Amino acid sequence: MDWSNYDAALFDLDGVLTPTAEVHMRAWAEMFTEFLEGEDGQAPYTDDDYFRYVDGKPRYDGVRSFLESRGIELPEGDPSDAPTERTVCGLGNRKDAAFKKVLERDGVDPYPGSRRLIESLRDRGVSMAVVSSSRNAPDVLDAAGIADFFPVVVSGAVAEDRHLAGKPAPDTFLFAAQQVQSEPSRAVVLEDALSGVAAGRAGRFGLVVGVDRGAGGEALTENGADTVVGDLEELL
Repeated sequence: MDWSNYDAALFDLDGVLTPTAEVHMRAWAEMFTEFLEGEDGQAPYTDDDYFRYVDGKPRYDGVRSFLESRGIELPEGDPSDAPTERTVCGLGNRKDAAFKKVLERDGVDPYPGSRRLIESLRDRGVSMAVVSSSRNAPDVLDAAGIADFFPVVVSGAVAEDRHLAGKPAPDTFLFAAQQVQSEPSRAVVLEDALSGVAAGRAGRFGLVVGVDRGAGGEALTENGADTVVGDLEELL
């Protein structure tokens, strides 16, 4: 990996920099498992459902995608809906509440290899940004002690405020590249989600790195990754 070919590194957060993807997975599983118990004829929620329909997408998009896969129709609702509401927004808010509870209780540490890479890139003068579908991205970065590495954070809240389409659309990555003053062709996208690598490909970025935390190397490649690693330390 020759980092001199690139000006910027655009990182997804959950599953790339921090193992919060596991927290998200548990929160989604708890929410959808409880929800499906009240739906006749539905098979149990699985990890495969997470990787196919939910992983990397904005929260409400993940709810819509999963429900569509099961042929379940619910009203859209409103972002202000209580977590108990049987709406798309209600289910998304129920998942968000579960995630915050686990994060506050257990905290989070960055992956050691990821921290070594961002320290190396900082020393090389490579610009860095976080591009995450999660509205909780700033809180996670603070909890992990790595917020100072990332002057630019394009979270789910930023995307909503600026009306940027979520992954697999490339809009949030393109916005981040603009904020760090890099051309997409000179920026590296680092993602563990199928929707994320698809966004990197759609944005015509210089390199799309898939980080295999469970989605599978073949699937990451098919969806847009130019190369796949098991840990970011491999890119040093």
